[in-house]
Amino acid sequence: MRIILFLLLFISTLSFAQDKTPVKRDPYLQTPSTAQPKQVKPEDKVKIIHADKIIKDPAKYEGNQYFTGNVQIEHQGSILTADEVVLYSEENFVKAMGNTKLQNADGSVITAGEMEYDGNTQKGVARKNVVLTDPKQTIKTDILYYDRLANQAYFNTGGTIADSQGNVMYTKSATYFLNTKMIDFVGNVKIDNAQYIIEGVNIKQNQNTNTAEFFGPTTITNRANPKNRVYTERGTYKMGSKEAFLNKNSKIFYNDKILTGDDMYFNQITGFGKATGNVTLDDPKERRYIKGGYGEIFEKKDSAMMTKNPYAVKAMEKDSVYFAAEKIISYQRPDSLDIKIKKSFLRAYKKARVYKSNAQGRADSIAFNETDGIMHMYTKPILWSGEKQVTGDKIEAYFNTKNENIDSLRVIGNAFAISKVDSLNLKDEFNQVKGKFMTVYYEKNDIKEARVVGNAQSIVYVDDTDQETKKPERIGITLSACGIIGALFEERALQIISCSIGATSDTYPMSKIEPGRRKFPDFNWNTRDRIKKWQDILVDSPEYEETKYTSDSELFDKAQKAIDDEKAKEEAKKPKRTRK
Repeated sequence: MRIILFLLLFISTLSFAQDKTPVKRDPYLQTPSTAQPKQVKPEDKVKIIHADKIIKDPAKYEGNQYFTGNVQIEHQGSILTADEVVLYSEENFVKAMGNTKLQNADGSVITAGEMEYDGNTQKGVARKNVVLTDPKQTIKTDILYYDRLANQAYFNTGGTIADSQGNVMYTKSATYFLNTKMIDFVGNVKIDNAQYIIEGVNIKQNQNTNTAEFFGPTTITNRANPKNRVYTERGTYKMGSKEAFLNKNSKIFYNDKILTGDDMYFNQITGFGKATGNVTLDDPKERRYIKGGYGEIFEKKDSAMMTKNPYAVKAMEKDSVYFAAEKIISYQRPDSLDIKIKKSFLRAYKKARVYKSNAQGRADSIAFNETDGIMHMYTKPILWSGEKQVTGDKIEAYFNTKNENIDSLRVIGNAFAISKVDSLNLKDEFNQVKGKFMTVYYEKNDIKEARVVGNAQSIVYVDDTDQETKKPERIGITLSACGIIGALFEERALQIISCSIGATSDTYPMSKIEPGRRKFPDFNWNTRDRIKKWQDILVDSPEYEETKYTSDSELFDKAQKAIDDEKAKEEAKKPKRTRK
């Protein structure tokens, strides 16, 4: 019975062939007017497999025959079913209406309200509630263009694509390559996932590898915390492992911080990210940024690390602080007294340098509690402030978090403070105070006072005002030693205001104190490594030429010469013995 029905359909198709009217096609299916009619082999013709009725109505479909009721047609291994089909046999063209379904040999299925299909070019158009499904995803749109030879499907009227990984893509225009399972999105694209949202203007997604490539401004936003997101203008994203590889104008936003670099990587599951090239880690809340050649971030630990000539800038209202070292680490930790409060910390390791307009320093490592304003300098620290220098085993600097100035220093172990007697000359004259421990107090951004505890000693140049000239006149040098010393730093002098517990103090005129006693044996005034401007922190040492100071020992030399001369005279008066 089935064979008889097929023969009737075939004979009917031939009998109606002479009355054909050129079909009105979708522009996508139009053939060029200059194209020569193509000779179609019988095996390449669209074939009717089944239909309940064959109808020809001059008033309908330009008089072309059509089939109704469970219509099935076949072409090149694909099966099209519909409620109604118009067959333009001479053009090898089909129009299908009502519950249309195209089952392709590759396993993909297209359903729609209506379809057009050209058997010669193997191109088709599906309209009205179009759905394309295959093992990888489901595409929904209003109009879908497909090319069986190129194995492509395309839409530009807006649509959604849902894949087997739980991703739903929304886009105005997309091309789907069925062989490679690649989707090329053009225009504003949104990929929705349970964990993240991707939005961009040009994205290619490979369904086989579950990878997305970005070719324009694109953002990947964390659903749980929308402030944590990734931005790039060129990159690749592994949608399964949540790994982003970013190559152009990229930024990683995490925990209110921003990481940028030439080439970047970020894993949204582990929270680990890294960047190379011109790397910057910006922390707007802390008003601090770190720059370097390589950086890493750890989102879950809220920490970061920068290497390759890194430096950090802590911006302040009136004066910024600059840090540099071989490695800089920043992190946040909950306050031990209130876990709701987070404190920020900065660590600079190996050859650490710090610059502030009124204080510059060096140490092997520097630790800065940004929240409380406490800075620790470890291993051979040295801190300069104006023409004053402080050294010790460890230095702690305390910043006033309100006015951002240094309030005080604590020097622990081998504390030593040196100040130039007169910064306007190059005389080898330095006031010095040292001991086991020292507390240094600042006033108006300058060292004003020091309190030294434990084996405290001082060398102080003493001046007095000449009553006639009203100019300072050098009296001599005072050497003091006691358990505790209180010293007051003035513009050109160091005044010992207290010396207690086993105190000894002697003042020597300049003619009576030799140059070797004017400095402590461990005197360490350093002008070669001193940081004079913030750019000096960018190198291990600016290596300035050592300042050469002239020794003022004229009075001592004269006195010594007079003593030597007197000794010589006394020696000359002695009778000389001669050997017989």
